Amino acid sequence: MKKLLLATIVVSVAAFSAPAVRAAEPTIPIIVKDTTSFYWQIVLAGARQAGKDLHVKVPELGAQSESDINGQISILENAVAEKPAAIVISPTQFQALGKPIDEAAKKVKVIGIDSSADSKAFTSFLTTDNEQGGRIAADGLAAAIQGAYGKAEGDVAVINSLPGVGSLDARVKGFKEELAAKYPGLKLVADKVADGQATTGLNITTDLITANPKLRGIFADNLIMAQGAGQAVAENKLGGKLMLIGFDNDDKLVKFLRDGVIAGLVVQDPYRMGYDGVKTALAASKGEKVAAFVDTGANLITKATMDTARSQQLLNPKVK
Repeated sequence: MKKLLLATIVVSVAAFSAPAVRAAEPTIPIIVKDTTSFYWQIVLAGARQAGKDLHVKVPELGAQSESDINGQISILENAVAEKPAAIVISPTQFQALGKPIDEAAKKVKVIGIDSSADSKAFTSFLTTDNEQGGRIAADGLAAAIQGAYGKAEGDVAVINSLPGVGSLDARVKGFKEELAAKYPGLKLVADKVADGQATTGLNITTDLITANPKLRGIFADNLIMAQGAGQAVAENKLGGKLMLIGFDNDDKLVKFLRDGVIAGLVVQDPYRMGYDGVKTALAASKGEKVAAFVDTGANLITKATMDTARSQQLLNPKVK
């Protein structure tokens, strides 16, 4: 009888304890610009791992594309309505996401990653210092041109993937300022803005090559533009002559780098951004003090350095 009573108590305790543990697990959704691109898959992989390590539910949310501003606003509003412990978000557009984030922050802690918004309501913001990323791109382009031509001289161009995106604008700003401050021999002859499509990057680069036969370098400020620009360089057989610096990476860009089509890639640490974004959000939801700004770093990777341990860690992160 005593054994039966003890078994009943154990079963009863287990029955009540299991749901309690599950109910206590906090929810922290992560909202990215585009769930399909390799870059954002890496961010989500980092967030997913943080969820496992920290016992947090991390719904992975995102718009259909980086230009789907209204879609992201709706996703944010719906996420807030679910009353999560906190929210991690990478705003698609600086101006348009400002007020929605202000409103969200009245009800829940909001952690920003990657790109900023016109809001002072972020509890913490984790990102690459994108102006510094632009400066790194300028230094890399100058070094590549000097390596090919003996001096850091000649005509160069920059292609911005989308207008009004804080991270992209900051990269272009840093690039231009570094050129002006350190490389008087490099003349910026074209400053182009695209529509976020690789085909547009291909067309813009092809037009630049045609219009500027003496062009020696291009900075394409995100993965999509680097894909398009790299395709144009490859099709025109200008690898090693027209120096291209891209930003971010995927299998296609890594192959371009190894084949000498691209001179260098400025690579962020999106895995850390996703992981630390969730980790910071959890701490903030508990009332712990968190840093207002965290620079997650950027590195220039060239063909000569792409096989180092750190480069491989950044170029080939685990996304599953």
